[in-house]
Amino acid sequence: MATEKVFPMTKEGKEKLEQELEYLKSVKRKEVVERIKTARGFGDLSENSEYDAAKDEQAFVEARIATLENMIRNAKIIEEDAENSSVVSLGKSVTFVELPDGDEETYTIVGSAEADPFEGKISNDSPIAKSLMGKQIGDEVVVQTPGGEMSVKIVTIK
Repeated sequence: MATEKVFPMTKEGKEKLEQELEYLKSVKRKEVVERIKTARGFGDLSENSEYDAAKDEQAFVEARIATLENMIRNAKIIEEDAENSSVVSLGKSVTFVELPDGDEETYTIVGSAEADPFEGKISNDSPIAKSLMGKQIGDEVVVQTPGGEMSVKIVTIK
């Protein structure tokens, strides 16, 4: 029997997924059903692009609902590790400077389920996070990226 994938995430990340799931089930699902009903009224379903589009959207919504339910069911909440606040780990925000003279960047390392680089949240599976995990303030780390190597120095960990 295959084991289910565990999705590490913050409590806030799980709540966000639960809200999205509730929206899809209570609002979006009903909207799509209405679109399908309306499109059926346009006649011949074999040449009805509105019907096809609505059915495609329905498939997408149902697949997303199933994905969210699985992620929530297999969520593992990241606990705050107050004892190890000086070590980069899941759930921590890390500020680093690209060497030799790059800008300061701050990212929070989260599970893949809630990663959003535009909000400064990177997946623990990303090259940057993998390289930073277990490191401490002041450590210089070489990060393997698709564009090549980059060196960074860890400035703060929160």
